[in-house]
Amino acid sequence: MTLSPSHPLMDGRTAESPLISAYRGVKPSRRPVWFMRQAGRSLPEYRKAREGTGMLESCLLPELASEITLQPVRRHDVDAGIFFSDIVIPLKLAGVGVDIVSGVGPVLDSPVRTAADVAALPTLEDSALDPIREAVALTVAELGSTPLIGFAGAPFTLAAYMVEGRPSRDHMGPRSMMHADPETWQALAGWAADVSGQFLRAQIEAGASAGQLFDSWAGSLGRADYERFVAPASARALDGVRGLGAPLVHFGTGTSEILQPMRDVGVDVVGVDYRLPLDEANRRLGGGVPLQGNIDPALLTAPWEVLEAHVRAVVEAGSAAPGHVVNLGHGVPPTTDPEVLTRVVSLIHSIEP
Repeated sequence: MTLSPSHPLMDGRTAESPLISAYRGVKPSRRPVWFMRQAGRSLPEYRKAREGTGMLESCLLPELASEITLQPVRRHDVDAGIFFSDIVIPLKLAGVGVDIVSGVGPVLDSPVRTAADVAALPTLEDSALDPIREAVALTVAELGSTPLIGFAGAPFTLAAYMVEGRPSRDHMGPRSMMHADPETWQALAGWAADVSGQFLRAQIEAGASAGQLFDSWAGSLGRADYERFVAPASARALDGVRGLGAPLVHFGTGTSEILQPMRDVGVDVVGVDYRLPLDEANRRLGGGVPLQGNIDPALLTAPWEVLEAHVRAVVEAGSAAPGHVVNLGHGVPPTTDPEVLTRVVSLIHSIEP
């Protein structure tokens, strides 16, 4: 598996960018930073662009998805764009009935809870991903030397939504299925892994210079269950992009106790949420992998001197790792003042790498 000679990683546009350098453990020309959910509700230009258009529809209109991806790069001078989409887009493109309900989140027409339900799941046709490829190509053409990060939901998070049929606090349904009906769980996790891998591969082949697997709900699992029931599916999702040469990042929330098995699915970078200091994360991971994170989003509304001290502490803790990309320890809250994010980026860029 190889990327096109015109791919940004191959033609010289992004291979030595600060982000890709740090992801590869090479000293960057400046300290790289981007924010999860940087493209979205915190930006007035996003709200204006999305007026009258549903969330999933926005993700499937290439020109709109591209514009939304580019907005925070223009505004904040971050070191990467993160592709604007949603983790359930592969489900929708495969033909699974799903929508984003305001104030709730992803809701499926029919939960997937039995072997028959899993057997009836449709195949994601490669051609269905064409709107994703088009949006990525449009975005990369505008980004120039700034890399685009592709992303996909990890199989556990996708499967958790599918079993519950909607967001859940404790994810009791998928956690129960793992033990009560492990064959059905394995089949569902495998299906989710395949569509997630296809989704990520389409983005990287179309021009994304890195890929991130988000496991939003992996923190609900103990280590033994993660290693037995989830890690193999996450590795399977990444198998489809592993040979392309784009750095791969793995991030989850509440995952301090499973950072090692999350790394061991085969990634180049581990994202760390705000609960664990980066120097401790580096110690737990043996000092051998670049890290991403982990400004606490709650501090974005604190007085500047408090936020600045926190950002500097995060940067200092991250210096223990072989590479560090500054990010939040979760996504940008929708009430965040965009000017604060711009100021944080400027502060990070002012600190010697």
